[in-house]
Amino acid sequence: MSVLSKLVDVQQTLGPRGNVQVFVRDNNIDGAMRVLKKKLQREGLFREMKQHRRYEKPSERRAREKSEGVRRYRKAMRKRMERLGY
Repeated sequence: MSVLSKLVDVQQTLGPRGNVQVFVRDNNIDGAMRVLKKKLQREGLFREMKQHRRYEKPSERRAREKSEGVRRYRKAMRKRMERLGY
C-alpha cells in the first residue's frame, strides 16, 4: 500500500504563526502543492524569507515599516471611498 494512496498530512511549523496543513487526496500532489503555496503566500512566509536573505539595518526596517503602513492606509482609504461612492 502506497503512502500516497492514503491521506497524507503535510505539516510545516511556522513558529508563532502555527501550523499549515495540506491534505493530499487521490495522489494529487500538484493540487496539494498549489494549495500549500497559496497558504504560505497568505501567511507572508515568502516575503519574510526574502527579507531575511540579507541583513536589514534598523533605519531601513523603520523606513520599510513606515512605507508599508502608508500603503495599507491608502488601500483602506481607497476601499472606503469606493464603498461610499466617491
